[in-house]
Amino acid sequence: MDELKERIRAEGQNLGEGILKIDSLLNHQIDAGLIMRCGEEIARRFRNAGVTRILTAEVSGIAPAFAAGCALGVKVVYARKVKPVTMYGPVYLETAPSHTKGMDVQLLVAAEFMPSGERVLIIDDFLASGKTLRSLVRIVRSARSEVAGIACVVEKTFEGGRAALEHYNVPIESLVTIRSMDNGQIVFGD
Repeated sequence: MDELKERIRAEGQNLGEGILKIDSLLNHQIDAGLIMRCGEEIARRFRNAGVTRILTAEVSGIAPAFAAGCALGVKVVYARKVKPVTMYGPVYLETAPSHTKGMDVQLLVAAEFMPSGERVLIIDDFLASGKTLRSLVRIVRSARSEVAGIACVVEKTFEGGRAALEHYNVPIESLVTIRSMDNGQIVFGD
């Protein structure tokens, strides 16, 4: 997606150690128009996948998942990192490392919002190591639903996440790929 790539070139910051700051677009401030177009592009790529529900992780996955959910006309569920008092009954729980927080986080989804028999599209802001996405896949499978595909706004191919997910044999789509962030540069893939 050329528009997204150009915005990352103009506003993205390489903070080192594989961390890309795109807070002006998605991870703190949301450029609603851009993210809606990202969601529409994700929806276009998965239009024929029979998606009945979208799953993401809070917080930064919510905006692109919502945009894709609007375009596909399906419900969006997000895994919470802290269990609220309103979440009771059966819960799907997985743990995933957070690259930006430097620690493991819990991902919780109330079973009432992840019923069995769904075709779930998993969406997140970044595909890096793939560990968060693998946790979301486990939640979908625990719910006895099927993963229809995985979509990310930005993929950092140099972190190997795609290879960690390929054994699921589902489509994996990224709107923008970054193949290197060495020497303070951001080098995009094709």
